[in-house]
Amino acid sequence: MARMSEELVIEALDIHKSFGDLEILKGISLQVKRGEVVVLIGASGSGKTTFIRCINLLEEIQSGQIRVGGRPMGYRTRADGSLARDSERNIARQRRDIGMVFQRFNLFPHMTALENIIEAPIQVLGVSRTAALEQARALLKRVGLAEKADHYPSMLSGGQQQRVAIARALAMKPQAMLFDEPTSALDPETVGEVLQVMKELAEEGMTMVVVTHEMGFAREVADRVVVLDQGELIEQGPPEQIFSQPRHARTRAFLSRVL
Repeated sequence: MARMSEELVIEALDIHKSFGDLEILKGISLQVKRGEVVVLIGASGSGKTTFIRCINLLEEIQSGQIRVGGRPMGYRTRADGSLARDSERNIARQRRDIGMVFQRFNLFPHMTALENIIEAPIQVLGVSRTAALEQARALLKRVGLAEKADHYPSMLSGGQQQRVAIARALAMKPQAMLFDEPTSALDPETVGEVLQVMKELAEEGMTMVVVTHEMGFAREVADRVVVLDQGELIEQGPPEQIFSQPRHARTRAFLSRVL
């Protein structure tokens, strides 16, 4: 496992999120250090996906603060203490620092794997096409798909599409990667190939926050496992403690259902 530094990459401070009258996140705070792999687990509806989407501002928060690399993300505080959302242009600029991989791969269907990967570096970062192509080929090799560069998404399996999506996120050279249940939409036989790529990223020192139901991955790869329940962070610790000696009754109840 790569060495972890003490430098904080992601800070979520007392995050509250509601949909109408329904409170989804009830004051969650989480700090992620550079090189750390944090895995979020919990029952469906516990707030895991909503929380990870709040980190890169795909969901608006009602109160609290997200910091990436020490800089506040997406909001400024008004004189009365309430939050005002930043401009979409500034938010888009800040999102560059965070790669996101979704359940569904969200690849452009009319573009090849290679074209999907070079699009954002060229359009957003202003990278030359030659440099973007060189990087994209290297990334496809890194995720085990060098020979699929000219294939369209419809020609790829779900696991292959998800690996292209990971390569596409890495092309922006993010400070951290967020994974929202990256294997839950895959056929069982392709899950392992995606988890292997994620494991290799962890070993290379990528800062990662992962929402998953794959307890084997959490046990083997996570530096820290965080348990959410009903919008609250109820327990966190190294995987050996969470899986062998969980302290919270709701953690024990959840694990008894999934292990």
